Amino acid sequence: MADDTMEEVMEFVEENDVKFIRLAFCDIFGNQKNISIMPEELRTAFTTGINFDSFLILGYDDPVYQDLYLKPVPDTLNVLPWRPQQGRVIRFYCDVVLPDGSPYPYDSRKFLKDTLQECANMGFSCRMGLRSEFYLFKTDDEGRPTDIPWDEGGYLDIAPKDRGENIRREICLTLEEMGIQPESSHHESGPGQNEIDFRSSDALGTADNYITYKNVVSAISNRNGVFASFDPKPLKGKSGNGLHMKISTWKNGVNMDEIDPEFTEHFMAGVFHRMRDITLFLNTQKQSYERFGENEAPKYITWSAQNRSRLLRVPIVQGKRTCFVLRSPDSGINPYLAFAIVIQAGLAGVRGKEILPSPVDKSSRLVKDEEKASYDKLPLSLTEAVECAKKSAFLQNSPCKDIANRFIEVIEQEAM
Repeated sequence: MADDTMEEVMEFVEENDVKFIRLAFCDIFGNQKNISIMPEELRTAFTTGINFDSFLILGYDDPVYQDLYLKPVPDTLNVLPWRPQQGRVIRFYCDVVLPDGSPYPYDSRKFLKDTLQECANMGFSCRMGLRSEFYLFKTDDEGRPTDIPWDEGGYLDIAPKDRGENIRREICLTLEEMGIQPESSHHESGPGQNEIDFRSSDALGTADNYITYKNVVSAISNRNGVFASFDPKPLKGKSGNGLHMKISTWKNGVNMDEIDPEFTEHFMAGVFHRMRDITLFLNTQKQSYERFGENEAPKYITWSAQNRSRLLRVPIVQGKRTCFVLRSPDSGINPYLAFAIVIQAGLAGVRGKEILPSPVDKSSRLVKDEEKASYDKLPLSLTEAVECAKKSAFLQNSPCKDIANRFIEVIEQEAM
C-alpha cells in the first residue's frame, strides 16, 4: 500500500470524527466477522495487522496457521450510515495474512483476487451482477424472529399489500450512500418476500458489495422491528430465496460478445459442464436443496435464451447477448469463493474450447418426461453435492484444490 493512501485514510478519520473502525472479513461460509479498533490503532493495522483468534473462526482453525492478522484494504473504506453521526463508525474489508505478511492460504477474498488476475493474464475481465431475494418476518415482544411473514403480498404488489416498500427504500438509500448502486427493488412472489437487483460491477467489488448489502438489509430491517431472512427455503411450499448471478466477460471496456462470441460460449460451457462439481459452493445448506425444482427454481442442467426458468438463461436484448444468468445459487454463499470457482469453471471451458449442448427453450410444462430423463440434474441434496465435489477432477486439478478441499472438510464437520 502506498504511504500517501494510508495518510489520506488517517486524515479522513481525523477530519470526520471517526471513533470506531471495524476490520471486517468472512469465515469460509461467507459470514461477516469483524474486530473494532480505535483510531490510534489504525496505523498499526495498516503496517503489521491486527491479530485475532483464528481457531474460533470456521475454516480458519488450522493448527499450521494459528497466528493470523487482519490488514485493512484502504479502498474498501465505508462509513456505516446507520451508526451514530457523532463518533462515527467506519469499516474496511481486510486481507488475512500470516505473521510475516504473506497471504493466508484459505483467504477466499485473496483467492478471488488471484482468479481475476488469471483472467487479466488471459486478456479479459469478468463482471458480476446480482439479484438477491430475502423474506421479512415479524418479531416477538423481545425482538426475536417469528415464522410469521411481514405481509401477505405477491409478485410486484404495492402498498398496502406490500408492507416492505419503505424498508426497501431505506435499504436502497443507505446502499447508495455507501457507493453501492441498486438497479431496482420490488415485492417478490412469496409472502413477505422482497428482491433487490444490483448493477453489474467487477467481480471483487460485487463480492464486497454483497457482504455489505446483507449487513445493511439486516441492520435496517432490525431498526424497523422486523427480521430479514436470507435462508434458501424459509417457508415450506413458498418461493425460496435465490441469488441470481449475472455474468459477463469484457476486454478493454467492450463486451466479449461483440469481439469474440465464441469466447463467451466456451466460458459459459465451462460453467455448464461443471455444475454438478461446483453446486456445493453455490448451495451450502441442507435447506438449499429443498428449493430446487419448485416455483421456477432450476433442477435440471439446461440452458435457454427464451425460457426464464432454466439453470442458465441467456437474455437477448435488442438482438444482442451481453451476459448469462446462473439461477441456482442462493444467499448462503461465500461470494468470494463462489464467484472464483464459477470463473475457474469458465476458464476451463475457454481453455478446452468447450461447446454448449442445444438450448431447451420449451416451457417446463411442455417438456416430456422422456426428454427430462435425458438431462443431467443438479445434486438434489447436500450429501450428493459433497460427493460430487469430492469426486471432481476439475476441482482437484485446478487452483481451487486446496480451498475447495478445506471447504468440503468444514461442510462435513458443521453441516452434515
